[in-house]
Amino acid sequence: MWSRITLKYRIYLLLSVIFLVTVSGTTVMIWYSHSIEGVLNTITDENLAAFKNADALEVSLVNQKGFVSYYILDGDSNWLTQLEQYRRVFEENLDRAQALIQSAGQRQTIARIADEFDRYVREKDQVIHYYRTGDQQTGQRLHQEVRHRFSTLLGMCEAYKGEHMQAILAVKQRALNEAGQLRDTAMTVIVTHLLLLLLLAYLLVHQVLNPVRALVLETRRSDTPQAGGNDVQTLKQSVRGLIKDAGEAQVELEKSRENLAQAEKMVMVGKLAAGMAHSVRNPFTSVKMRLFSLSRSLELSDTQKEDFEVISEEIDHIDTIVQNFLEFSRPPRLKIQPVSPSSVVNTALQLLCYRLESYHVTVAIHRSRLLPTIDADPDQLKEVLVNLIINACEAMTGGGTIDIHELLSDGPQGAPRVEIRITDSGPGISPAVADKVFDPFFTTKEEGSGLGLSIATRIIREHGGHIHFSSLEGRGASFCILLPIRGGHR
Repeated sequence: MWSRITLKYRIYLLLSVIFLVTVSGTTVMIWYSHSIEGVLNTITDENLAAFKNADALEVSLVNQKGFVSYYILDGDSNWLTQLEQYRRVFEENLDRAQALIQSAGQRQTIARIADEFDRYVREKDQVIHYYRTGDQQTGQRLHQEVRHRFSTLLGMCEAYKGEHMQAILAVKQRALNEAGQLRDTAMTVIVTHLLLLLLLAYLLVHQVLNPVRALVLETRRSDTPQAGGNDVQTLKQSVRGLIKDAGEAQVELEKSRENLAQAEKMVMVGKLAAGMAHSVRNPFTSVKMRLFSLSRSLELSDTQKEDFEVISEEIDHIDTIVQNFLEFSRPPRLKIQPVSPSSVVNTALQLLCYRLESYHVTVAIHRSRLLPTIDADPDQLKEVLVNLIINACEAMTGGGTIDIHELLSDGPQGAPRVEIRITDSGPGISPAVADKVFDPFFTTKEEGSGLGLSIATRIIREHGGHIHFSSLEGRGASFCILLPIRGGHR
């Protein structure tokens, strides 16, 4: 039966039993504690009060013993006054004893004591009367009988006191018995808890922890899986192959998707570029040359000259788009040579000086010294820098500043690399399009092919480097170029 229960329900069952044992044990102990509390209240509130009253009854009787003898010896009536005082005390204690009666036996005992005390008082008053009248012989004889009655009455008071002592001892024994039962219940609950916890620990160790540990060990080898006898073993069989291949398969799948998408775009762009190279570029070159010739031979008004300039700029723009398509579809081979990236930055800024003035953009270079020489294609790096700087200028439509930081940093495994960070004061890049910035054909400009950053990314990657950006919308964008230093020399 136990083997047919699943691991989950075994744990639930054990936890339920532990809960029931805890609740039942706690309930029993609470009940016993209330019972003991009631016993203690009985001792303190009833039996102990009755015992104290019985003791006070005995003391008040004893205090009455010698006052008559003292009166006979010296004739002082103050002894009789004190006798009357202790008689009243005895009667008050007797009334209090009647109020504390707990059983019929005690009621009978109190009644006998009261009757005996009445006879004792009457006889003692007669003794006093005989001595006052001068009949000393009769008084002495009756005094001897009164003493015997006093001993009887004292014995009755002691017996009454003993009854309360026995009641207190009985209640005490009852409290001890219930305390022992409470201890036995507590020990039973504790032992049951320990046994159940040991069973639960055994279940967790042998059916959860050990299989999980075995699963971890088996992921490091390629032996044949064997069937397990519980849920964790079954999970181990199902997941073992996924643990081995899921990571690599996921990476390869992502690479395959990227390569497939890129290949499709490359094929499309390659076909488009090949057709455009002959069908579009050559005719536009002829048109551009004829326009130039006409502008030299004709006398044009200012408006006509402006129209000629606009037509020439648009032809240049189309030529640039065609050129980008050609470079993206058939990238040129890198011409690697030793070069300092700082010199490439200077060349790019010199080339763009008039463009920067037209955009009202100020450039600040932050370098402590020239960056060390790396192996790179200076023309390709210059194209990347020009592309990033022009993008920054176009983003700052009302002018602004561009900061170029040249740094040295450590790459993976501590390999040295150069870092060129281009930061503008433009509106930044919206988080909605941040993931698409480097995608081919993606652009936020009205005019543009969307290939500039894709080409820049490819060029940097071919140099063994990396390019990334950070941006806060409304607070500018920062593009960072990371290039390795060949040979590890700074």
